[in-house]
Parts: sequence; structure tokens; C-alpha cells
Amino acid sequence: MEGFTQRLYVSSDAAPAPAVEQRIRDRLVRDPAAERRALVAGLLSTPASIAPKYFYDARGSALFAAICRLPEYYPTRTEAAIFERYRDDIAGAAGIGKVFVDLGAGDCAKAARWLPFLKPWRYLGVDIAPEALAPGLARLASAHPRIDVRGVLTDFSNGLDLFRDLGGGAATFFYPGSSIGNFNPVEALRFLQTLRRHCRGAASGLLIGVDTKKDATRLADAYDDAAGVTGEFNRNALAHVNRILGTDFDPDAFAHVAFYNERDSRVEMHLEARTRQAIVVDGITRTFAAGERIHTENSYKYAPDEFAAMLERAGFRNVRCWRDAAGDFGVYYGEGA
Repeated sequence: MEGFTQRLYVSSDAAPAPAVEQRIRDRLVRDPAAERRALVAGLLSTPASIAPKYFYDARGSALFAAICRLPEYYPTRTEAAIFERYRDDIAGAAGIGKVFVDLGAGDCAKAARWLPFLKPWRYLGVDIAPEALAPGLARLASAHPRIDVRGVLTDFSNGLDLFRDLGGGAATFFYPGSSIGNFNPVEALRFLQTLRRHCRGAASGLLIGVDTKKDATRLADAYDDAAGVTGEFNRNALAHVNRILGTDFDPDAFAHVAFYNERDSRVEMHLEARTRQAIVVDGITRTFAAGERIHTENSYKYAPDEFAAMLERAGFRNVRCWRDAAGDFGVYYGEGA
């Protein structure tokens, strides 16, 4: 990922402490050659694929924020309603005065609503994209001058190591928006186990939002809105790939396809060639026949008892779950044992 210019100080771990209160530690593991090879391999495979992280350039981040406000995209507003209705109960379970670790922080807006209730001494925003994280941290630091506001740039798919950022004490890990669904179940369990290892005893814990299994039509509609915003988000990955690889994908030559795969309990997103497309990828011509698809994302869904059991397998204890009346979404808190 390219560097960026913001009012925030950006440093490596070896750099001296910045004079400003808010800091971003850049821990993205940059191996452009390896990333390029993986991206090329995905495009040349049959079926072809693009990793979801390529959604999130500046335009992709803005489009995702717009998706979260769409009428069809129920997860954001349903989770927010659960947070609002059960905020006191959730805060009581999580406790106050800890480090608040916001995983996939984006613009930090979801976490901002929790800070007055959980009263952390440090806020740690963790994300892959600096374009949204940096201004979000600046807003939090201005609104909460007594909180030590920090950020970490990292890619969850390459593992997670935040031990040096936790200050040796208890932490509440916050992972909203059913982002855990972007991992397959094996990867999700592994990631939850990683979070559990970061917990300092029962005083630490994980607050996580998870989408539930439901009617296939409702799930598909949430990922294929009438206004076409999700389609633009999906096609934007091709524009991002063009900049990285020097390819000449025409995003408009691919249709957005989203559906619920009931067998695997996941929503799938694809890009489907409208007509035959011949794209030179790293010197090799890759032909996409009309109707051929590029797989861009999976979003796994879990019944409440399934996900609670996964948290317990990961080592969390005393798992609690709060749900909306329709059972569309679940918010869980598990204690670090």
C-alpha cells in the first residue's frame, strides 16, 4: 500500500515517539513481488479470483461506507440497534478502563459511540487502509483528549501481532460488522484463537458482531442493492488491479453477481464477463468467456449456537449473545479465559 499524507505522524517501530498525541504504526508487511504473484495467480486460475483486500483503495472504502447506509444492507443498522438497546448490558460485560482495540476500524465511527461507555485509557484502531483510518483517529483524538489514541496499519490475512501495543493490561477487542464472515470457518477459528492469545485473562475479551443465516433472497438483496452501489464496489476492484498490474480490465464489461450459497452458508460475490474479454496479465493473455466469473468475496453466516460454540473452541468463556427481535444479527461477548 502506498504512503499517505495526513496531519497524523506515520512512523515505523524504530522511529522516535511523535510529538502529536495520535500515532499510526505502519506494520503492513510489504512484499510487492509476492503480492503481485498471488494476484496474478488468482487471475490466471480457473476459476479466477481476486482477494477481497483489493476492494479497499480510497474509492472502495468510500463505496463501502455508502453500502452501510443502503436500505437493503441490514447488518449495519441492525447491529447498531442491538448496540443501542443493550449498551448498558454489553458495557457491564466488557468492563471499563481498558485498552479498546478496534479491528477493521475504518473511519472509527462505530467505536466512537462506545468510548463514553467503556472509558478506555487507550484506543487502538487497526486497519489495512490509511485513507479512512488517519482522519478517523484525528477526530477521535480531538473529541477525546484524555484517551491515548493510536493506530496500526496491518493486514489480518498475514496474521495479527498487537502485543506491543496493549500496554501490558486488559483489552476489549472490538470486531463489528460481521467482518469475521470474510474468513472461511477454519480461518475464522484460527483468527479468533489469535485474539484469544492476545487476551490477558478474564478481564480481557472480545465484542463481535456476526450476521445470521436467513432467507436466501434477503441475503442476496443485501449484497446486490437496487441502486447498484455494491456492484460499483465490486467492479472497483478491477480498477485497483489495473493500477497494480498495468492490466486493462474494463470494469463495466463485468456484471456484479451475488447469491447465497446455502450449502456452504455464505454469500458469494463474483464479477461476470458480459462478453468475451482478453486481458494481458503479466505477459499472459487470459481470456474470459462471456459468462465466466471472477470470484471476489465470500461472507459466511452463522446460527447463534454455531458461533457461540466457535468462540468457546477458540478459548473464550462465559459467552453472551444479544440479538434483534427478528434474529437477523448477533452481538457476542466472550471473556478471555
